[in-house]
Amino acid sequence: MSTQHISQEVLVDRGLIIKYNRAAPRYTSYPTAPYFKEELINRDIYKNEVLRVSQIDANRPLSLYIHIPFCQQECYYCGCMRMITKDRNRACVYLESLYQEIDTLSELFSRNKPVVQLHFGGGTPTYLDNQQLQDLLTKIGEKFQLLDDDTGDYSIEVDPREVDDSKLTLLRKLGFNRISFGIQDINLKVQEAVNRVQPLEMDIQVVNKAREVGFKSVNIDLIYGLPHQTATSFASTLKTVLAELNPDRLAIFNFAHLPSLLKNQRKINADHLPKPDEKLQILEESIQILEEQGYVYIGMDHFGKPQDELTIAQKEGKLHRNFQGYTTHAECDLVGMGVSSISQIGDMYAQNIKQVNHYQDEAKTGELPLFRGLIMSADDRIRHTVIMKLMCDFRLDFTSIEGQFSLNFEEYFADALEQLPPMEADGLLSVKNRVIQVSPAGKMLIRNICTAFDKYLQQSQSNNRFSQAI
Repeated sequence: MSTQHISQEVLVDRGLIIKYNRAAPRYTSYPTAPYFKEELINRDIYKNEVLRVSQIDANRPLSLYIHIPFCQQECYYCGCMRMITKDRNRACVYLESLYQEIDTLSELFSRNKPVVQLHFGGGTPTYLDNQQLQDLLTKIGEKFQLLDDDTGDYSIEVDPREVDDSKLTLLRKLGFNRISFGIQDINLKVQEAVNRVQPLEMDIQVVNKAREVGFKSVNIDLIYGLPHQTATSFASTLKTVLAELNPDRLAIFNFAHLPSLLKNQRKINADHLPKPDEKLQILEESIQILEEQGYVYIGMDHFGKPQDELTIAQKEGKLHRNFQGYTTHAECDLVGMGVSSISQIGDMYAQNIKQVNHYQDEAKTGELPLFRGLIMSADDRIRHTVIMKLMCDFRLDFTSIEGQFSLNFEEYFADALEQLPPMEADGLLSVKNRVIQVSPAGKMLIRNICTAFDKYLQQSQSNNRFSQAI
């Protein structure tokens, strides 16, 4: 008999998770990135799609993503695109190429398009020194219409080991109003096993300073499934983080151990990883603790306070999902800049070159440093809408999709609907009155539910490119 934790928002059913815990995409896009192709994108396709979208709405707002790949020290768990180097001159060379890409891209976009969302990710964006950060924001502001009234959603990922009071003060002055701190775990034994030693006192100091200088929202990232973690130890970490740091948003990521793909993860002793049952207990108790503290399950590892914008957006059916995760800015075109970054403009996905040196060489030529991408087909657009509705709302109204795309839902998705009865029998969802409603148990397995509508995945029958759902 499976163990359950019942919640108004989400239910952890160990039996169902074990049964359905297969590899599945995280659906930050549809089609997902593994199906982007080099031959499906080039500079002319990119430029033509930007022009097409601008002709439809010349003032359509923008979301800018800037990727800073550098880290001074390697974290063994990391799966992000990053370069480990203590040579700070590497950042100088990189920024020259990034500035050229900003120049090139800005020629395609009207200054009438306000930047309502800006995000710096990495790597470690705060690897850049204060002058480099200031110069980069000045450059972006010269080429794009940044908002100067603090109404934009401007965020940055921060390693507490790579920031001090002066840098936090500067970041706020430059316009950043949301900040995300990577903490992962406060247990020293766990930290040593993943090569990220970070005292709690340091975390408290930087979070308190961020609030003192006026950041509107503080996000904390934790990871479960790391070496030496137990349900007891992680519950202690989570309770301490909530009590001492009081995050507005919290992300509790599942550690995907993929040593065959990620060389740095080979430095982790697999014998020290929590067993599957222990890992499920960590997740179960984490959700219970967060619920008791009033946090709302947004989806895909993310929790927010009831007054948080993401929580409110989900309640109102306005939540959106893209390569930056959950967002409230469905109205934006996403423009990625920097190595490996991904743009989503109109019907186009376009990813930049993934190797730093190659990216730098290409960007300096004044051409777009593109690697791969695609233009969504009519079918892609339909399935994208369906999957994102499920991912964000946990609910899908057939009639709404029919009205948006002029189709008969049951006929169009006959194959997908045939896959739902077993899930319905298991209590993951219900299909009534032409509405799919994901249950509290199904929310934990929403990625698996969405795969029924993923034509690419169904055709390939190969999901070894993706991490386990839980």
